[in-house]
Amino acid sequence: MDYVRKPKSMLLLVVSLLLTLISPAFAAAKDGREAQDARKSIIQTYVDAMQPGWNLGNTFDATGNDETSWGNPRVTEEMIRQIASQGYKSIRIPITWNQRMGDGPDYKIDPAFMDRIEEVVNWSLDAGLYVMINLHHDSWLWVHQLGTDHDAVLARYEAAWTQIADRFKDHSDKLMFESINEPFFSGADTAKSLELLDELNTSFHSIVRGSGGQNAVRPLVLPTLSTNDAQDRLDAIADTIAKLNDPNLIATIHFYGFWPFSVNIAGFTKFDDVTKNHIIEAFDRVHDTLVANGIPVILGEYGLLGFDRNTGTIEQGEKLKFFEFLLHYVQEKNITHMLWDNGQHFNRRTFQWSDQVLYEMMKASWKGRSAIGETDMIFIKKGSAAEDTDIRLSLNGNRFTGLRADGGNLRKGTDYELDGDVLTVKASLLDKLTASGEFGENAVLKAQFNKGVDWNFDVIYYDTPVLQDAEGTTDAFAIPAAFNGDRLATMEAVYASGGNAGPHGWTPFKEFAVAFSPSYDTNELTLTKTFFNEVRDGEAVNLKFHFWSGDIVTYTITKNGTSVVGTAN
Repeated sequence: MDYVRKPKSMLLLVVSLLLTLISPAFAAAKDGREAQDARKSIIQTYVDAMQPGWNLGNTFDATGNDETSWGNPRVTEEMIRQIASQGYKSIRIPITWNQRMGDGPDYKIDPAFMDRIEEVVNWSLDAGLYVMINLHHDSWLWVHQLGTDHDAVLARYEAAWTQIADRFKDHSDKLMFESINEPFFSGADTAKSLELLDELNTSFHSIVRGSGGQNAVRPLVLPTLSTNDAQDRLDAIADTIAKLNDPNLIATIHFYGFWPFSVNIAGFTKFDDVTKNHIIEAFDRVHDTLVANGIPVILGEYGLLGFDRNTGTIEQGEKLKFFEFLLHYVQEKNITHMLWDNGQHFNRRTFQWSDQVLYEMMKASWKGRSAIGETDMIFIKKGSAAEDTDIRLSLNGNRFTGLRADGGNLRKGTDYELDGDVLTVKASLLDKLTASGEFGENAVLKAQFNKGVDWNFDVIYYDTPVLQDAEGTTDAFAIPAAFNGDRLATMEAVYASGGNAGPHGWTPFKEFAVAFSPSYDTNELTLTKTFFNEVRDGEAVNLKFHFWSGDIVTYTITKNGTSVVGTAN
């Protein structure tokens, strides 16, 4: 018995001595990890508190002489307060410094412009907003030359941030600095570009941290190369942040969706699985590479690229599906989002939303999910008897509570049925709603749910659109069109002899609002100079206009020099 116990006693003694020796090291390591986790938690909490955010686009980032040079009005304190009242918690103020800087070696920033920026920053802070300022279009105006004119560009960049950091060093830490917008470097391959961005971000970090005051701890925002979500760019920014070993750093990317859907080209008119999976794959990468490893992420800009030309480029229901899912998924991955608004969303003169339904969908998405329908249009064709119409709903955890029209409740069993997630709108109701025989939207049905926003169905009475022969020039060619209530989805263009016609020759489906555009007010379909610039002379081009009803209308055009002749088929 003693023989057995003695070795155990010796073993316990040795273990005890070892633990006595190494416990302080374990404790120190544990304390270090906990302190590191706490620091990350603080900066993640900061980023969480910024949700949601909004961009003051096309204002101080304008490359003209004044903040109004790109068409937006002068910023007022009331406008900033209005943004806060809409529910936004943060504002990104893009700033182009290029034309406001003097020559080297001082590169002095115009004092009046710096004062104006400080005024708007102060208004934003006073409104309770978190604020981000940056170097914006400087990225493509001069910073992109870092690889070819290294010393001069770096000196100018450092001079800019030295002055900005000094001006704002005593401001609240609710103000953050973003090193550069959408960085890229001319003449450099990806590997070299990543090196240059690392150098730029490192220089930015050093200048701000060494400038005194609140800048010692101010949150700093570092972009990926081109603010892109590709894995190599995410890995690179993670490496830079790890190297800087600073608890108050935030990564940023931008996202405008799957490009063909975002601009309505190549037949991607619907928010389908390809577009949805593009969102999933992008933000899974961002989360797994950065957020899951303690690096907070701000989606500094998001939207649809087609909005730059026409907010109607993407059909309303498909647009709403995109924003509903995007905001849901981004928030699920613990990423803060900031809407890009260059004036096309929130009217800065009237303080009204250009698309109130889109705003309400986005706002509802900040706190939960809304149900959606597979479509937001119900078409009834002239001369055809209405039929029961089945529409599949994606409830997204919500419960259907009823269907309304003209402010009144419709009757289940008489006007509609619900079987699981399939809503059936009865033919008798559709007949009644379209009894006037007027083309176009005759009624709006509102599907209501226990949470989130309503989903609207436009009830549309239509006939097949009719196009007329036309003559014109490549500068202005308009096809007279009786749309008869229908709505255009997309256009195909192919040569009669074979092959795709017009720009983006890899697809027959042309880009909406770039190659073609409908005008329902003037009853015409316009083919643009951009389209004709890439159409061969003397060859007939067959066009197919695809409408949302499912109808397809064909047309033939022939260009000779600057003259165009169009023939209805």
